[in-house]
Amino acid sequence: MAKTQVALEITEESVRAVEISTGRTPTVVAAGEVLLPPGSARDSEILDPDAVAIAIKQLWARAGIKGRRVVLAIASRRILVREYVTPAMKPELLRQALPFQVQDLLPVPVTQAVLDFYPTLEHEGKIHGLLVAAVSETVEALISTLGKARLRVDVVDLAPFGLARAAQRLAPSECVAMLHLGDHTSYVVVTEFGVPRFVRIIPATLPTAAVRARTAAPVEATVAPVEAPVRELALVGAGVGVPDEAVALPASLPTLRGRAAARHGAMDPAVADMMSRVRDTIAFYDARPGTERPVSSVLVSGAGAAAPGMTEALDAALDVPVRAIAASDLLPSAGDAAPADDLARNLVPTIGVVLGEVPGWGRA
Repeated sequence: MAKTQVALEITEESVRAVEISTGRTPTVVAAGEVLLPPGSARDSEILDPDAVAIAIKQLWARAGIKGRRVVLAIASRRILVREYVTPAMKPELLRQALPFQVQDLLPVPVTQAVLDFYPTLEHEGKIHGLLVAAVSETVEALISTLGKARLRVDVVDLAPFGLARAAQRLAPSECVAMLHLGDHTSYVVVTEFGVPRFVRIIPATLPTAAVRARTAAPVEATVAPVEAPVRELALVGAGVGVPDEAVALPASLPTLRGRAAARHGAMDPAVADMMSRVRDTIAFYDARPGTERPVSSVLVSGAGAAAPGMTEALDAALDVPVRAIAASDLLPSAGDAAPADDLARNLVPTIGVVLGEVPGWGRA
């Protein structure tokens, strides 16, 4: 068995990865990030395979990452995550039946989708859970690009599920909203006892440090030429997904209070919009039929948490405690491997997906 596990995530702004020891006490042994040239990728989708492969090679060299087999975290506005109920059956039978059951729910033909189903509850002969579907071409392009960088993908996992595993460690007995604020894609995962109950993926550009820097001074080339691309890998079997349906808002939503109301007019429009979306999402979850425990707190990760005014806006707008979290809240780091600043904030779901592969943690 490998002594370490590596998780990798590709975003519009960068490629980032973390390597974790698999001993009794998991530890971050290496972590890093390399900026991508503009137009190379977009929310876990590859637009320029060669540029992304070069950046990944540079990341491995600069961060000192040793492992060549990775868990790939994805989070895209084209990934659909939705609640789904199916008759109870054995897992292998469900895998066979799922494409026929959900083909009318997908925005693409089922033959062009990669499906997964995460069960959360079995009740009265029904299995309740989260259906995830992704466009297979997108997943294949990601795995092929990693093959160019001499990496093998063992598992493709949904980054929001990484947040759910983080909740298992940080708030195991609560109903908590895990909020990841990315440069261009954010997501909310409501977990109860560490089990994901609801996922919403939100496409929105936030004024993070990376976005502000690129807007002020566009990067012409952030990676240098490396040797020619090497062999490509075929698709390695992995369950991943597609749906995020529009949130149907309850009839009555909470209004801005106190500081939030006073500052709303002077707030960055992107921050104000995200604040409203998060508030409305939590209100929707709390008000929907079948919700027994309302959200009791919000844990915020991602570079967007450091966007000017974001934390204050969320704290003022929500009726529950809001706490910012980073990589150090999940795992200790060995030596000088501790990620800092925006990288530490961004790595929370990335660490979460690889912890699903570490013995003793299990998969969310």
